[in-house]
Amino acid sequence: MHETEELTRDVLGAGARAYLLKSDASRQIVAAVEALAEHKPYFTWKVSKTMLDAYLKHGQGHERTPGFNHLTVREREIVQLLAEGRSNKAVSALLGISVKTVETHRAAIMKKLGINSIAELVRYAIRNSVIEA
Repeated sequence: MHETEELTRDVLGAGARAYLLKSDASRQIVAAVEALAEHKPYFTWKVSKTMLDAYLKHGQGHERTPGFNHLTVREREIVQLLAEGRSNKAVSALLGISVKTVETHRAAIMKKLGINSIAELVRYAIRNSVIEA
């Protein structure tokens, strides 16, 4: 619908596999549905241009959120357990650490990944194959 760089980035970050603008031709809706049915992404040229411009604009100096590989082994364990739906108390019991330590790790994980909620953590874990949907 909108072609701003920030919104396009947010839509892609949320997991969109196709993106069309209101100003795009209606025949592109059919093309997008067909592409998605074949498990292929679909972006109109305007959206592709917005993404390319953003990439070129920010280039290599752009600050990126570190990925799963930047977490410690313990933090990775905690991400997996939390994303599986376990509570802080359950995680602490499984790992033999205090609830406070789990909470501290969880805060560090969320900060490192730029995540603000457990729901976002679950989405992140699914998208990055930490857990299966």
